[in-house]
Amino acid sequence: MWLLVAWVGNPNGGFIAMSNTNVGVAIDGPMAVITLSTETGINVLSSAVLEQLRDGLDQVRQATGVRSLVVRAAGKVFVAGADIKEMADFSPAQARVYGENGQAVFHELEQMPCFTVAAINGAAMGGGLELALACDFRIAVKTAKLGLPETSLGLTPGWGGIGRLQRLIGPSRAKRLFFSALPVSAEDGLAIGLVDEIVNSAEDLSARVPAFCKSFRRGGPEAIALAKRAFADGDDVSAFVECFGGDESKEGLAAFVAKRPALWME
Repeated sequence: MWLLVAWVGNPNGGFIAMSNTNVGVAIDGPMAVITLSTETGINVLSSAVLEQLRDGLDQVRQATGVRSLVVRAAGKVFVAGADIKEMADFSPAQARVYGENGQAVFHELEQMPCFTVAAINGAAMGGGLELALACDFRIAVKTAKLGLPETSLGLTPGWGGIGRLQRLIGPSRAKRLFFSALPVSAEDGLAIGLVDEIVNSAEDLSARVPAFCKSFRRGGPEAIALAKRAFADGDDVSAFVECFGGDESKEGLAAFVAKRPALWME
């Protein structure tokens, strides 16, 4: 069971009236959890929610000892997408601001030094799937639907989903999702590499995600951060060299020689 201990953007706690969707942050030792929730059970990503999400990511980044970040939702869906009502009367200039804000927030999520997991409890559509794609891993309930329906609205994805999806599942499969605007099931998503694991229910998802995060405890947190950077910039050598500038590699090598677990594994 997740315990929400703070609401982003409201130092006194409670709900934020400026948006129907709220972003909560909980940090429990090495695991941080960002939860999107709304009274209707259908989360959307308005400009206000993107700012809350940015604040939440900053809070997690500044915390000490966080090794994993879970992005989850409470309600019927993961995230239904961008805020259609907000976009309805956008000028091109307003669309650029909205697109660039979303790009920046999702880039920050993608660049988090800890590894990140999207726990997809229901539909992840449009901006919701783009949010999940910015995470390192995606675990979904088998009834979840995932898709990018923007072309059915005369739009295109604007928050990095085009590039991330084609890198993940290949250009042809990505184009099929973009051009058709049709969702895929979680099971089909697993088959094409869009989803990493599927579970039977939301209850199973709540149990599986912490166990999944614990499966990475062998990796040194600084080494994981550097490996993530190397994935992004392709500079393996610089990441390797930087490992030798800190204490983590000394501990890891000493533990290997002594045939004991490294301290971060305990």
